[in-house]
Amino acid sequence: MSEPLDASAAWDRLRRIRTTDEAFAAGMVADGDGGLRWGRPATPEAVELADRYLPLCLAGPRVAFAQLGQSLDGFIATRTGDADYVTGAEDRCHLHRLRALSDAVVVGAGTAVADDPQLTVRACAGDHPVRVVLDPRGRVPRGSGVFTDGAAPTLWVVGPEVTPTARGAGTEVLALPDVAAFAPERLLAALAERGLGRVLIEGGGVTVSRFLQEGALHRLYVTVAPVLLGDGVPGLRFPGTPVMREALRPPLRRALLGEDTLFELELRASGAPSGGPED
Repeated sequence: MSEPLDASAAWDRLRRIRTTDEAFAAGMVADGDGGLRWGRPATPEAVELADRYLPLCLAGPRVAFAQLGQSLDGFIATRTGDADYVTGAEDRCHLHRLRALSDAVVVGAGTAVADDPQLTVRACAGDHPVRVVLDPRGRVPRGSGVFTDGAAPTLWVVGPEVTPTARGAGTEVLALPDVAAFAPERLLAALAERGLGRVLIEGGGVTVSRFLQEGALHRLYVTVAPVLLGDGVPGLRFPGTPVMREALRPPLRRALLGEDTLFELELRASGAPSGGPED
């Protein structure tokens, strides 16, 4: 009897799947309930990986999804900006898997300045996405790692009043014609024109909230850690409804990541018309 499919081999297959035909070629079969499962014996970890990530793998060539890790009381960092770390190691591995399943990973200027993130795939196997830095006013320092480390391609997105200055090798400048071009749907269209259709919006809370508010996200992953900060940098914030029954209640799935709880919200199907949270 052959050895069961383990987590490492399962992830190696999953990260290459983009269509149902590719899923079949990777060894998956119909499960009889409209879904797919591994066609050979698999470890519980391999089954869990397929359950968690196959919907995103099969979401199509144009999909926008976001991820946030936050405290129980809704903060992604302390009042001083310290976010090292809100959630645990299993959530960081989850984030790196999301990066590996994306063509591009997007952060706003505030996150780039505060955290100087690497935005690369290190906690799991996978290719680095293109790092997209939204910097309308050109305030991200030229010495930031995303511009100088050469670890992955970087797209520096600036506004019309910014004079692009020299950045490190592997950094390309995309100058948008006006502030309106930074609107989520227009920005996603501009990235898709460059072949970057699968986009992870990683941070910070302001950027993720803006994409959520304007209905540009297909999926949202929120990991909640069992910690109370009391005050700090907020996660999701958008104009809410005064009536509870009109609040956004999308379909969701839950999973445990160590001590943390992952909530996966399906906001709209890939290719569906966009709309704000009130839709």
